[in-house]
Amino acid sequence: MPVVPLSNRLSWLIPFMAWLPGVRRGDVKADLIAALTGAIIVLPQGVAFATIAGMPPQYGLYAGMVPAIVAALFGSSRHLVSGPTTAASVVLFSSLSLLAVPGTPDYVALALTLTFMVGVMELALGLARMGALVNFISHSVVVGFTAGAALLIAAKQLKHFFGVEIDSGGHLHDILIEFGRHIVDINPFATAVALMTLAIGIGVKLWLPRFPYMIAAMVGGSLFALLLDWLFGPEVTHIATVGALPANLPPLSAPTLTLDNIRHLAPSALAVTLFALTEAVSIGRSLAVRGGYRIDGNQEFIGQGLSNIAGAFFSGYVATGSFNRSGVNFEAGARTPLAAVLAGLLLMAVVLLVAPLASYLPKAAMAGVLFLVAYGLIGMKEIHHIVTASRRETSVLIVTFLSALFLDLEFAIFAGVLLSLVLYLERTSKPRLVTLSPDPRLPQHAFSSDPLVQQCPQLHFLRIDGSLFFGSVAHVEQAFDHMHEQTPKQKHLAILADGINFVDLQGGECLVREAERRKADGGGFYLINVKQGLWEALERCHCMETTGARNVFQSKQAAIRAIFQKLDKSVCANCDKRIFQECKTVPGPA
Repeated sequence: MPVVPLSNRLSWLIPFMAWLPGVRRGDVKADLIAALTGAIIVLPQGVAFATIAGMPPQYGLYAGMVPAIVAALFGSSRHLVSGPTTAASVVLFSSLSLLAVPGTPDYVALALTLTFMVGVMELALGLARMGALVNFISHSVVVGFTAGAALLIAAKQLKHFFGVEIDSGGHLHDILIEFGRHIVDINPFATAVALMTLAIGIGVKLWLPRFPYMIAAMVGGSLFALLLDWLFGPEVTHIATVGALPANLPPLSAPTLTLDNIRHLAPSALAVTLFALTEAVSIGRSLAVRGGYRIDGNQEFIGQGLSNIAGAFFSGYVATGSFNRSGVNFEAGARTPLAAVLAGLLLMAVVLLVAPLASYLPKAAMAGVLFLVAYGLIGMKEIHHIVTASRRETSVLIVTFLSALFLDLEFAIFAGVLLSLVLYLERTSKPRLVTLSPDPRLPQHAFSSDPLVQQCPQLHFLRIDGSLFFGSVAHVEQAFDHMHEQTPKQKHLAILADGINFVDLQGGECLVREAERRKADGGGFYLINVKQGLWEALERCHCMETTGARNVFQSKQAAIRAIFQKLDKSVCANCDKRIFQECKTVPGPA
């Protein structure tokens, strides 16, 4: 028996050993350039996302350091870069702002605890090989949630955008009502800085797309604020700033795992886990398609889990795959996960150099940048496509969107997922039932579903397209009852089963009951084109013992020849339909 190398047996534990030995000098150069670009990009994003999350600004940068390195080493994507994201930050704020005051040590402790719980859940799902779990979160849920989160981001930044002191907690309508009460207190200087930041960001994005528009917007807004302070004086402008960031590496930290914290944070941790994994795997898959390789969803779960566990001990809050950083990483020419590792290391060096400059960063400029972020999150093309393509998906989109605005944000994900599953089950619970009959107008009298085609007075052909399980039994039985009422003389029923992929116990019993009723009426029940999986399922539930193996046929021709022998020939003698070839053997009416 061949010996399996230890590296293969522990591939989930040391996945980086699959690519690290193959990194060449050219790869290192390309990855270093991409990493430097990513480290610069994350500076304004990290501060912005931390502001959204209600965390001190430096924690957004900490979340892009150690977690990014761990996720790159233990994931499977070559280009995915982890760190703080808008969606995770909004959910974090929504979950924790009711339990503690944002920005306080208690709030930070809860955020670290939530991050650790999310990491443990992600790691457990990865080790349990549950990578397919994210498939239950439909694209419509993600689009609706993201659009709702975008409006919340903008609403929560109204206080900084217009320079008014209001409570930005609560739901969208609460924030708007509170803002309306303080609209006369708007600071025109702060508003001017925010508008200038917006204008610069939009202009750079349109006319200088290669330049990081967020950095340009922040620098431009900060310089404009300094100009206003110089012209009118700080005592007149009252433009609040972020304040200097600590110029140090992420300090060690630890989650506070008390029973009360675990109980309060468990629902939020589950919601964040599902959404974070969906975001990471979706981004990883899209980049893998463009890069011509595949990713392992289970390994990504493990990588994301380990990154958040590590983040909880290095002052990082919930991190997941960042679309902006990952996209920049790909476009900048990254070749291996080493780019994400180097980006985390370079970010540490950059923070040590530029962190004190944050004392010149106006909160109004941050609000302007976050308005740009919020606008970019609303995928109008995707929304239009969903609305025009499917009513079901539109309802999922609307429910998720409204839930994000008017309910706790983490429950918006559950609401969208639950509605998606309900609609899916509702659709699968009604398999398509099609009546068929030989069509003399078609070659070799092929079967047709045209309602104008004549049917045999004694034999009904029915094709079932869908699975027969506990949820669909009622629909199928109603169809059987309807046939009994409408065509009582068609005592023989032949089911074309090539569209049935699955039968459970209740589905098999449904077929058994119909077979027994047909037999009691003097007719018969037959199955045609039975797949092997369906045959095995019927045997496991002992349904073949009642329906009878002799009433199972692998072709329509064989079924017709056998069933024809069981038809009442006195009825055939007076029948003018003559739809089967075998009908010619019976003398017709005079």
